[in-house]
Amino acid sequence: MNQGLLLSNSAAAVAVLIPLAGLALLAVGGIFLYNLLVLSRNRTREAWSGVEVQLKRRSSLIPNLVETVRGYATHEHAVFSEVAQARGALAGAAGPAAVSAADQGLTAALGRLMAVAENYPQLQAAGNFTQLQEELSDTEEKIAYARQFYNRNALDYNTRIQTFPGNQFARWFTFEPVDYYRAEEPATADVKVRFTAA
Repeated sequence: MNQGLLLSNSAAAVAVLIPLAGLALLAVGGIFLYNLLVLSRNRTREAWSGVEVQLKRRSSLIPNLVETVRGYATHEHAVFSEVAQARGALAGAAGPAAVSAADQGLTAALGRLMAVAENYPQLQAAGNFTQLQEELSDTEEKIAYARQFYNRNALDYNTRIQTFPGNQFARWFTFEPVDYYRAEEPATADVKVRFTAA
């Protein structure tokens, strides 16, 4: 009789322990998934800060570049004010979509500034202008890398919050998708080159 009671108590204990073990496993899995989503979101934020650092670095080089060109091309006021306005727009932009649009405007304005600089051979030969061009070129490469790094992290994060079971946790804990850093249409369009007779 004691053996029968012992077996029934063991069966009852196993019947209680199996669901509890299953719940504990689900809880551990849920904690792991939540922490993975937080980690992915934080990596995306950190990658975005890398983009912002490089954009600020380039923005701090621009006044020196403008002043150097201004020393040789004093009558190009429209180009100088366009660069200043584009730089201000980038400084005031927030979020990947707005920053991307403002960055495209600044890139176009810098292109026009460099076109003006090409008309002045003494400026092209100036050491400080050459150094600024090299720093700007280096910064542009770093910006491109930072954009790619951000977009890779954004893809990873967005995928995690949009696939099952991460989408359930994302809904419960308000994980929102992030925008990608996209090039605007003019920057992705083919460049048209025209040769005119002199």
